[in-house]
Amino acid sequence: MWIRPIPKAVSQQYPIITQSPPPYLRNSVKRTITKARLTAMEAAGSDSDGREFKNAQEMWREQIGDEGDDPKKIQWYREGVAYWEGVEASVDGVLGGFGQVNDADIKGSEAFLNSLLHERFGDGGRNQHLVALDCGSGIGRITKNLLIRYFNEVDLLEPVSHFLDAARENLSQEHFVASDVHKATNFYCVPLQEFTPEAGRYNVIWIQWCIGHLTDDDFISFFKRAKVGLKPGGFFILKENIARNGFVLDNEDRSITRSDLYFKDLFRQCGLHLYKMKDQKGLPEELFAVKMYALTTEVPKKVHKTRSKVQANRPGIIK
Repeated sequence: MWIRPIPKAVSQQYPIITQSPPPYLRNSVKRTITKARLTAMEAAGSDSDGREFKNAQEMWREQIGDEGDDPKKIQWYREGVAYWEGVEASVDGVLGGFGQVNDADIKGSEAFLNSLLHERFGDGGRNQHLVALDCGSGIGRITKNLLIRYFNEVDLLEPVSHFLDAARENLSQEHFVASDVHKATNFYCVPLQEFTPEAGRYNVIWIQWCIGHLTDDDFISFFKRAKVGLKPGGFFILKENIARNGFVLDNEDRSITRSDLYFKDLFRQCGLHLYKMKDQKGLPEELFAVKMYALTTEVPKKVHKTRSKVQANRPGIIK
């Protein structure tokens, strides 16, 4: 898991009308202003130092060059991994110094996963051999506290080698009571942008606090490759920090926190459909809002969602 706390972004400014329009124009003006504001909020963004960008294209052009210049793009990913190579392989370390959010995070994730398993598999998958992939697994925090209790096999994918070594140790029989029917199977030390899963292996691909390290192009290409790894009826769960407007670039760990609308536009480009979404509750006020998305390759009959409150940009955590 990759995202650490970052300072609040500088708030964006929008035009203010100082003189009220005549009654017959008020609704029209209101609609026009609302549409313009929404467009600006989603197009513009900032970095962790408060610098503003006109849009994501401007930010990406600066970070990785035009058309994803190879040396700059390689450097983007190298710096991201290097940041986490300097972080302690502990719960507090992978949660950016906010280890106390672990319990609330797992509780929210479990409620979301449990409802999905019952909706998608009828019996909750109890009579099936379920397999999950934990992307950006870090030290195995999510696998150990959640996934291994619901899935017969869990594979872990993590690019930071000392995190993955800690995961192997944390999930070994000497340190963790597992069983032959619930176990961590494979440990892949590979970054998301280079990983292609085995075809038809997974019921659930879990991606939490790590997708912010991918460029938009690699985000799309990852999900297009990963779709092949799903079994029939399988789905993705993406759990991520949410920027209030547009995006926030973290200059230190080389990650981007996207807005809800930014994510939904990328989902569309991936050919994925939103099956269900939910807000994570119980996190400290100084952190970014966090959402959970269940994504399918087929069009859902109904989109399930919870009401979300408008929240300001908050420092984010990552695993």
